[in-house]
Amino acid sequence: MARWQPNASQRLVVAALELFEERGYENTTVIEIAERAGLTKSTFFRHFPDKREVLFGGGTMTGLLVDGITAAPAEAGALEAVAHALDVIGREAFPPERREFAARRQAVIAAHPELREREALKGLGLTASMIEALERRGVPELTARVVAELCGIAWKIAYERWSDPANHDEFGELARRTLAEVQAVAESQSRP
Repeated sequence: MARWQPNASQRLVVAALELFEERGYENTTVIEIAERAGLTKSTFFRHFPDKREVLFGGGTMTGLLVDGITAAPAEAGALEAVAHALDVIGREAFPPERREFAARRQAVIAAHPELREREALKGLGLTASMIEALERRGVPELTARVVAELCGIAWKIAYERWSDPANHDEFGELARRTLAEVQAVAESQSRP
């Protein structure tokens, strides 16, 4: 195989997922992932700091999230700004053809505690990024924190629903609907 091949990062992700499914996360090495992708170990480390990170996209999602919040219309409130970002993420990161991969990825993560821990840390990082992006829009700190936490919950639920192969909704639409459901539950608990 040629020394340089396009889509090295995506090839590494696919190879890692296949190997994690076949052998388990603990029984797969970086060298095996690189070889399966037709690449070298050094190429792997140019794209990912370790094998745990290979299924988590580096900072791609954070960048899309922050850019989406920043690009929301100036008059948008905090919830609408995050909903705008979820629309962007749906178009850019979660096209329908990625649904099967997402379901497989979720199954691998669910089966390995170290990957579940990384998923939780990624969620915390995304929430912190939402808070910072909202505060840069002038949203008060407490409001930004509450909105980011609610949106983080909605995002997680929407992603689980979207990655179900039986679901055919677009991610952005599903995320907005889930966000409305989460908001309705929160509001219902404040009533006597």
